[in-house]
Amino acid sequence: MRFGWLTLAHSPGPDDDQAAIAEQLEQAVLADTLGFDGVWLTEHNFTGEAVYCDPIPFASALAAKTSRVRIGFSVIQLALRHPVRLAVQLALLDNLSGGRLDVGVGRGSIYNEYEFVGYGLRSDDARERANEALEVLTRAWTEAPFEYHGKYFDLRMPALRPRPVQRPHPPIWRSVVTPASFQECGRLGLPIMTPRIPLARIPERLALYEQGLREGGHDDATRARLRAQAAVWRHVYVGESQAEAEDTLGAAVLHTREHMIHARTAYNPSDFHVDAAFLNPFTDPAVSHEAGTKWSLETGALCGTAARVAEQVAAMRDAGVQHLLAQLSFGYLPHAKITASMRRFAGEVMQQFK
Repeated sequence: MRFGWLTLAHSPGPDDDQAAIAEQLEQAVLADTLGFDGVWLTEHNFTGEAVYCDPIPFASALAAKTSRVRIGFSVIQLALRHPVRLAVQLALLDNLSGGRLDVGVGRGSIYNEYEFVGYGLRSDDARERANEALEVLTRAWTEAPFEYHGKYFDLRMPALRPRPVQRPHPPIWRSVVTPASFQECGRLGLPIMTPRIPLARIPERLALYEQGLREGGHDDATRARLRAQAAVWRHVYVGESQAEAEDTLGAAVLHTREHMIHARTAYNPSDFHVDAAFLNPFTDPAVSHEAGTKWSLETGALCGTAARVAEQVAAMRDAGVQHLLAQLSFGYLPHAKITASMRRFAGEVMQQFK
């Protein structure tokens, strides 16, 4: 199995940001030292939901402090960025990291409309805008001179410099949730990551991805590589005891949910409504914090002693998972507890499955 370290660490308030950013960097460098295959950085704006806000400059600092671990984004919000500027930044980062970059992309937050509003946008056209941005991004990396005339972007440039180290460009990952998106990404031959879907749903979703890979006519080696890369996200905490682990992770996830629901209630425009198809008990504000947190822990967490977490990882492996994105970094969880959990996971769990 492959193991990625993932962070979505909230910062309680502006006065806490600088210390939290420093701790995030220390944790990410520790993930490299402990043997994780990748470090995956999320992106959110304005409310401390991802304390560094913009993962690209943060990744540059990380690239300078590491030499082995791959650096991934889970995910870059394409609809909020100009694709040529993004292409330049990511190409430079691929050079600085020596070709260790993985670029996960998405249209932008499904739940946080205030992030679009902050950039003078709304999410109504986010998918179309993101699709056009992705085309510009990939073509800017591979065509010189490059010219593009679309609905949102109209541009002409002699060449993008520097070119990425990885050719033709860094791997571009898609975040998938619906059954149809698993199958479609398989047909297109794209590496995928998926959020905290319940264990029982994983085999059928991976089967749809495999079906898409076959429909796309991809050869055996390509199918095997992409299946091995397909990543599933889980909250992870390895504690001193089962009771301590459950209490610690439960409190962190509860505070995380309170932070997110408060921000969405306070800052989303009154005319914005989340598509019901994307709501679950954790993201639905109509569900109580206690019930939403319980659902999240029951369906999307690996928690307990090292022995118990190893059993849970084995169950994921048996369900077909070959790549686990372990969210070991949380806001509202002390830095010392995070690093202790990381060391237990790497030393007592991860090595059993490498």
